[in-house]
Amino acid sequence: MIKNSFVLLEKIGQNTEKIIWNSGIRTWDDFLQAKEIKKVNPLRKSFYDRQLIKAKQELAKYNSSYFTDKLNSGHHYRLYDHFKEDIRFLDIETSGFYGDITVIGMYNGYDTKTLVRGKNLNRDTIKAAFGDSKLIITFNGASFDLPVINRYFNGIIPNIPHIDLRHVCSKIGLTGGLKNIEKTLKIKRADEVENMNGADAVYLWQQYKSTGNENYLDLLVKYNEEDIINLKQLAEYSINKLWNQIKT
Repeated sequence: MIKNSFVLLEKIGQNTEKIIWNSGIRTWDDFLQAKEIKKVNPLRKSFYDRQLIKAKQELAKYNSSYFTDKLNSGHHYRLYDHFKEDIRFLDIETSGFYGDITVIGMYNGYDTKTLVRGKNLNRDTIKAAFGDSKLIITFNGASFDLPVINRYFNGIIPNIPHIDLRHVCSKIGLTGGLKNIEKTLKIKRADEVENMNGADAVYLWQQYKSTGNENYLDLLVKYNEEDIINLKQLAEYSINKLWNQIKT
């Protein structure tokens, strides 16, 4: 996806990108090898060539951070295929809307890592959980998860691209919240948390704190794990569908 993308070039939007594609220029290499390109001012082509050469160099270095600002955040999903082995699917739970963070869950596509307030949730463990990840994927994280984390742990989130699947899903007609989208796509959850929602997660934390009963915490962690694990399946479906939608 990323090597087919021209929206990272200055003043190139999706409409112009599509014109470039339709003229037979489908990849960065096609662009660099072409002497002239439809809808691209010849005086700017050498400038764009330098930008693409730099992008190729940074991609070869596996430097996702380079593209954080080069791409509009709505296009960060185009990096998914290239960096999919070094992703952190992320979801948080709080004590209430924009309240204290109770749980941060991260999933690298193979293993989950759960950080719990009062147990192992601190700057060092969050930083270690991010590790050397190259992409962050959330659902509604641009509006909720990441701002809340920044409120309590300012500067802890690495400067890497962030894919908010809420916006990816919206572009392909999937709306109504994560749980409703999962049901539409027949993405299953474990029976014990299948009908839970965010309000239930707040309740479980309150019960855990008031009683000390670890069963409440275990159920909250399970709920959070289902969120982050299911994000992988949702990412695979929604990102590929959106890409196929815009490139045709």
